[in-house]
Amino acid sequence: MEERGYYQKAVSIIDEVKKAVIGKDECVLLAMTAILAGGHILIDDIPGVGKTTLAIAFAKAMNLKCMRTQFTPDVLPSDILGFTMYNKKDGQFYYQPGTVMCNLFLADEINRTSPKTQSALLEVMEEGCVTVDGVTRKVPEPFIVIATQNPAGSIGTQLLPESQLDRFMVCLSVGYPSLEDEIAIAKGRSNDIINLVGAVISGDGLIDIQNSVNEVFIKDEVYKYLCMLVRETREHPAIELGLSPRGTIALASMSKAAAFLQGRDYVIPDDVASVFNAVASHRIVPASKARMSHLSVEDILGQIKTKVKKPKSVKRFI
Repeated sequence: MEERGYYQKAVSIIDEVKKAVIGKDECVLLAMTAILAGGHILIDDIPGVGKTTLAIAFAKAMNLKCMRTQFTPDVLPSDILGFTMYNKKDGQFYYQPGTVMCNLFLADEINRTSPKTQSALLEVMEEGCVTVDGVTRKVPEPFIVIATQNPAGSIGTQLLPESQLDRFMVCLSVGYPSLEDEIAIAKGRSNDIINLVGAVISGDGLIDIQNSVNEVFIKDEVYKYLCMLVRETREHPAIELGLSPRGTIALASMSKAAAFLQGRDYVIPDDVASVFNAVASHRIVPASKARMSHLSVEDILGQIKTKVKKPKSVKRFI
C-alpha cells in the first residue's frame, strides 16, 4: 500500500509540472524517470523552448531548494563550489557555500563556460560532495543537477567532454511545440505560469520514493537483454565509442524507474527499450562511417533495438 502511495505522488508531480510545461509530456515523463532513478539530466536544445521552466517546475513540485547559475565564460569553479574566506575579527577561515549547495542545481547553458568550470561539477555530480581547500563537504540530499546546453555550433559554446557527458543519466530534447500547444502558450501568461505549480512532496519524500524505485525487481533475462543492448553499442560498426559500465548502471536504474511509473514493481523489456535512447544518445560517439552515410544517433540506436531481440513476456515471479 505504501508503494502505491509513492506511485500516486510521483504521478501528481508529473501533473503539476505539466501545468507549466505545455505539450511536452514525453520529456516531462523522462525527466521524472531520471529523477526517481537518482540521476542527473542534460537538456540539449535551442534557447527559448522551456528548458529552464522545466527545471524550476520540478523544483517547485518537489519543494526542493533550487539554485541557478547562468554559465558564461567568466564563471569560476569557486562560484559553483564555494570558497574559504578569512575573518579578521576572530582570525578564522570560514566556508562560503557555492551555488551547488542545494537540492536541485540548475546549470543554465553549461557549454558556454570554460572547461575548468565544467569539470568543477564532476566530483559533486558523481560523489555528492565538494572539496574546497582540502576540506570535503557533502551537498544536501536529495541532490539533482539539471543542466541545459545550446546545440553544438551555437555562438560561444564549447563541447562537453565525454567524461562530463557520462555523468548525466539522460540527455533530453524539448523541441518546438505543436501549433495547438503554441496557441495555448501564447494565450497564457508566460510570466506567471510557473506559479501554477504546487508542491506535492518534500525532499525527504523524494528520497523515500527513490528508495522504493530501487527495490523494483529485474529478472535475469531482462538484465541480459539490457546488457546486450549496451554491448551492441560497443560493437556496432557505425559507433566509435559505445556505452561505459556507468551507462549500463544508468540504463538499469532508468528501467526500474520507468516500470515504477507504469505502476509495476518489476521491469519488462519494453521499459528498457523506452528509456534506451535517452540513456545512450549522449554517450555514444558515431564513427566517420556513420557521418558519411548521414546516419543520425537516433538511426543507429534504432538499428540496435531492432537487432537485439526482446525476451518473451516477463512477469514478477515465474
